[in-house]
Amino acid sequence: MAEKNRRKAGVLLHITSLPSDYGVGDLGEEAYRFIDTLSDSSIHLWQMLPVGPTGYGDSPYAARSAFAGNELMISPRLLYLDGYLDIEDAMDKAPVRDRVDYGEARKLKMPMLRRAAAAFLAEGGRGVKAFEEFRSREGWWLEDYALFQVLADEFNDSRWFLSWPEELKMRSPEALERKRAEKKDEIDIYAVLQFFFHRQFADLKAYANEHSVELVGDIPIFVAGDSADAWSHRELLKIDSEGFQEASSGVPPDAFCIDGQLWGNPLYRWEEHQRTGFRWWIDRFRKNLELFDIVRVDHFRGFEACWEVPAGEKTARNGKWVKCPGQELFDALRRELGEDLPIIAEDLGVITPEVEAMRIRNGFPGMKILQFAFGFDDGDWQTDNPYLPHNIEKLSVAYTGTHDNNTTKGWYDELDDGMKDYVRRYFECSDDDVLWRMIKAIMGSTAMYAIVPMQDILGLGGEARMNVPSTCGTSNWSWRMGKEDVASPSFEGMKYYAHLFGRDR
Repeated sequence: MAEKNRRKAGVLLHITSLPSDYGVGDLGEEAYRFIDTLSDSSIHLWQMLPVGPTGYGDSPYAARSAFAGNELMISPRLLYLDGYLDIEDAMDKAPVRDRVDYGEARKLKMPMLRRAAAAFLAEGGRGVKAFEEFRSREGWWLEDYALFQVLADEFNDSRWFLSWPEELKMRSPEALERKRAEKKDEIDIYAVLQFFFHRQFADLKAYANEHSVELVGDIPIFVAGDSADAWSHRELLKIDSEGFQEASSGVPPDAFCIDGQLWGNPLYRWEEHQRTGFRWWIDRFRKNLELFDIVRVDHFRGFEACWEVPAGEKTARNGKWVKCPGQELFDALRRELGEDLPIIAEDLGVITPEVEAMRIRNGFPGMKILQFAFGFDDGDWQTDNPYLPHNIEKLSVAYTGTHDNNTTKGWYDELDDGMKDYVRRYFECSDDDVLWRMIKAIMGSTAMYAIVPMQDILGLGGEARMNVPSTCGTSNWSWRMGKEDVASPSFEGMKYYAHLFGRDR
């Protein structure tokens, strides 16, 4: 990890949560204004959730591609400034809502974006050379992705293994060639939209870096079963000859979930990845490190061993741990991408000594969540809890909470009286001061990075929670901030603590 000895502060905010006139946050002016606020507040890290194109449920952790960008994040305003949208399009606005309505945003934005892509292609001059270079350079994933999206549109279903014609499901070369010819114009549109996304994202990253802000991305360990990756690279996954999963990912039963969690993603055929020298993984990390300065790797423990649940099971109870060649993979990444991999390991949950040893061997900081620091053990305080501020080690990234937690105010409001008393006594404060004492604690800890969710900076309660794990509802992934929040006065508190605890350099 670059600059290991430099302490930094950061904010966790997904792009979709930014304010926008188009129903969902994008890569336009509000993203730039947010970077200005971070820079002015001595905050050097902006952490996002995965930026891939989402499908059913709109979870960024179940994207339709491990390489593509989410078209909904493209800024129509920037396309207007580039000359690819008329002013009437750019002024077409979604109703003002407190949360993202993804269906409504798609209905508004996708026809608009397609018109911009068609105008770009029809122009045939300015920008086309750059697009052709992009398409040639990225064709190894782009062509399959664009065709996949066109077919998902045609059959109104991304579940290629259930509803697509057999010859397309099984990727008959002749059938694919016919479809590529038949759907050329639509495929070209999706390719241009990816060009727009990557160009806008690269411009945003350059602006952030110029203002001493680094972008932190997120790589889900698994791909979705209804993704372009699963359809085009099933040999890398435990998918049978008919296209169906042989097993699903998840985690075993624990104190929080008696049946465990059945995630449903296909698992990897690691022997095939080893045979290819982990080429797919190297390409995936390289692609993410083009977009981001640092990447968080979700479910890091899954690189040491995965909980594998046989196909057909209704819960995760009857799974088993299957070893994975994680260290061999990270060695291959280091040989190709450089010795000092800028990776944050999501090492939450039940972590074995083997997982911890792999993280430390590779020099990856783990995650320390302050909300996890307070609990009882047979009625006694757990003063040795590794998430308590006085126990956090330097090779860590400290958070008040993550996208899967309640907001800190929401979390505290739901504690019982005994736990609230412990929290107040630990921080020596009143109920009203708990949130900012917790922010102060992670900012002052020895952790190399301290990252605070935007909802906590704004002091919001449970109504602003981003996600409830193992649920699928319209409230998940849909929280939005108002335009006035982008430069909230609360950032003065972050700036003060960044200076006080040496995170402003």
